[in-house]
Amino acid sequence: MTDLDLLGGKGANLLRLREAGFDVPDFVVLGTDEYRAFVAAHDLDAVIAAALTRPAAEASEEIRAAFRRPLPADQRARLVRAVAPLLDRPVAVRSSATAEDLPEASFAGQQDTFLDVRGLDAVLDAVVECWSSLWTERAIAYRARNAVDHAAVALAVVVQEMVAAEASGVLFTADPLTGHRGHTVIDAVRGLGEQLVSGRVTPDHFLLDTASGAVLERTLAGDSSSLTDAHLAALVDLGRRAAERFGGPQDLEWVRVGDALHVVQTRPITSLYPLPDPGVPGDLIWLSFGAVQGMLDPITPLGLDVLRRALARAGDLFGRHLDHRTNAFVWPAGERLWIRLDRVIASEAGARLYRRLLPFVEPGTASLVARLTADPAFAPERGAGRTLLRNALPVAVWVLPRAPRTVADPAAARARLDRTVEDLLARLGERLAAADGIPRPELRLSARLRALDGLVHTVFPTLLPAFGRVFPPAMALLARLRVLAARTGLPDADQLTLAVLRGVPGNVTTEMDLALWRVAEEIRADAAAAATFTGADPDDLVRRHRDGTLPPVARDALAGFLERYGMRGVAEIDLGTPRWREQPEGVLRTLASYVAIDDPDRSPDAVYRRGVAEAEAAIETLAAASGRRAGQVRFVAHRLRGLIGARETPKFTIIRAFGLLRTALLASGRDLVAAGVLDAADDVFFLDVDELTGAFGRHDLRDRVAARRAVRARELRRARVPLLMVSDGRTFFEGVSDAAGADLAGAGVSPGVVEGVVRVVHDPRTSELRPGEIMVCRGTDPAWTPLFLTASGLVTEVGGMMTHGSVVAREYGIPAVVGVGGATQVLTDGQRVRLDGTAGTITFLDA
Repeated sequence: MTDLDLLGGKGANLLRLREAGFDVPDFVVLGTDEYRAFVAAHDLDAVIAAALTRPAAEASEEIRAAFRRPLPADQRARLVRAVAPLLDRPVAVRSSATAEDLPEASFAGQQDTFLDVRGLDAVLDAVVECWSSLWTERAIAYRARNAVDHAAVALAVVVQEMVAAEASGVLFTADPLTGHRGHTVIDAVRGLGEQLVSGRVTPDHFLLDTASGAVLERTLAGDSSSLTDAHLAALVDLGRRAAERFGGPQDLEWVRVGDALHVVQTRPITSLYPLPDPGVPGDLIWLSFGAVQGMLDPITPLGLDVLRRALARAGDLFGRHLDHRTNAFVWPAGERLWIRLDRVIASEAGARLYRRLLPFVEPGTASLVARLTADPAFAPERGAGRTLLRNALPVAVWVLPRAPRTVADPAAARARLDRTVEDLLARLGERLAAADGIPRPELRLSARLRALDGLVHTVFPTLLPAFGRVFPPAMALLARLRVLAARTGLPDADQLTLAVLRGVPGNVTTEMDLALWRVAEEIRADAAAAATFTGADPDDLVRRHRDGTLPPVARDALAGFLERYGMRGVAEIDLGTPRWREQPEGVLRTLASYVAIDDPDRSPDAVYRRGVAEAEAAIETLAAASGRRAGQVRFVAHRLRGLIGARETPKFTIIRAFGLLRTALLASGRDLVAAGVLDAADDVFFLDVDELTGAFGRHDLRDRVAARRAVRARELRRARVPLLMVSDGRTFFEGVSDAAGADLAGAGVSPGVVEGVVRVVHDPRTSELRPGEIMVCRGTDPAWTPLFLTASGLVTEVGGMMTHGSVVAREYGIPAVVGVGGATQVLTDGQRVRLDGTAGTITFLDA
């Protein structure tokens, strides 16, 4: 049993503080074994289990009433002996729970604390009340909401001397608002701190620089301060030592008696997002890889390892041979990947480049980068421009000599890219097929890992040059079209430019959505299949798909779709996440909604054809207003349409490769289960490549997998993930947008205005999105796009002009606004809004 299991978080931390030499008022901890002994003596487990079948308020009332029973004699004797040394003075009796705080949600305050308790009977009564407070309504509801097992938690109790405080308060060793790790925040009141914690008084507030002790802000509640500068300096030092002792930012409660400072409790500041720490000195800027991908979920350990290995190999193209384990340009934190920007914006040219490119990828981040480039810490460095130019030369070598050929014949350029893709996938498939034929499971796994290694060494060095010969020319054409459109003087020039991008050929994501629609058409054309899918329970469709009892037409059509696209899935850039062929719930839900579409104008193929027609009309409108440049407008626009569909090809290629690898690794996972090494086949995704090498014969991997699954579950509950972080801890969750009189604002990426009802969607696999609703989500990857055909509009918290959701929204003519910080928290199901995909604004219509 660990200290946390026996003493609870508060008790364990106090013990560590005392052992480290901090001045902690005398205390004893009554361990969780005493709580469990009381529960067992009165058979309360049965009472608790029965009560938890009812609503939290009723359950709490019933459980807490059951705790109001006398202490068994032997237990009372033990507790008396434990607390006797403290009975000659007033004490605080505090709950100390075993459950850990979660990201952005703390257990603090959920259980009871009793202050100024005097006398044996009062102390023992307070102890029992603390035990029962494990079952307050708030604590029950919180654990249920965050999937914390009620049976796994217990409560210790801290009985601690109360000192005659002249002042008391809280101290944060990092700024909890900005995340700045170099700042200390102190709130202080005269007397006991309970009045501060309970919100009954306004504290004196201080913001200090931790390194120097300088007071950056001082806001007093009254005429005089509760703390002198000497007290503040001592508190800063106290906080620094506590953070070092506990290995991270702390939230401390302290009291002052004269000039002496006592710590009465400390806990980690769990709301702070962990920082990437590659051990590189200086000021670093980190961009969320997930925000660029439209996917903010944590990544599995194997998924992280594979991405880091592949991205390190991309450095080979720029003459930088990087070790994925030490590559300081890509680093994990919070089970997600972060990409360094500071080296690029270290030069004026790099800063300008990012300011131009980021709006296409993540416009909120672009505004933040613009703000940071004004910070002296990120001022351009001498020689940085030459370094950037040197690194950019390989890109110029791929792009510039071939750009005229690409623009002259987009179809041929796309064909060359497609051949490169198919050759890459064929080589991987051959290696994996050869591995399948190896009889010994440990050698099969080794061969599969060699195939994976071959992919990560070649995927970016192969794809980036091939893609670079197609997509940069497309972006150059788009930039030129924007200039030509602006010269027309038309008031809707921007909207017309975006319209040119509707219904483009060769977009693999659009082709996937149309293929799913064709499955729906086959189902609608067959009476038995149509009856099965009309008004069907999605769970029943999944069951029938798995046991092979779907009507033959539906079964065969769905099998054909999954054969081609079954490697796709939510958060698919993570090799460790399930694919549609494993979890087809989302596909089946979408098919059921497609079958219900009875308006032919809303069918995906009709929408696509309409997009093509609208694009051609936009081209002609721009050409007609361009005078002598009309021919240039038509040339640029048509060449752009021939190339821009390649935007989705690299991601689709990687996902196809991941589909092959995932199938192979799951097979090895089953071998490891049969060998008694792992408990489940997909445990392989909670190990990295080095750990999988030689996994057979090891028996220490189960605990490692269980711990990592727990970390992932914890991170999945994190409500907010930053877009951008600075190495000093400053954390930015959203960009800066001008709402221009609207209620919310972001970046308009697909023109049009729609009024409708909001539906917040957290997972497309369980979406209840109804036709005509405006879909609001954190971000989208291609697995979300089938829902676009049901939605009337799209709002996302992350994304840009060229991210997956934006591209497909334009294809289907759905107004879309991206980069709307906090949209999934501000907007609610059923709320009526007006979405303007041209202006990038959202207006609330409900009274």
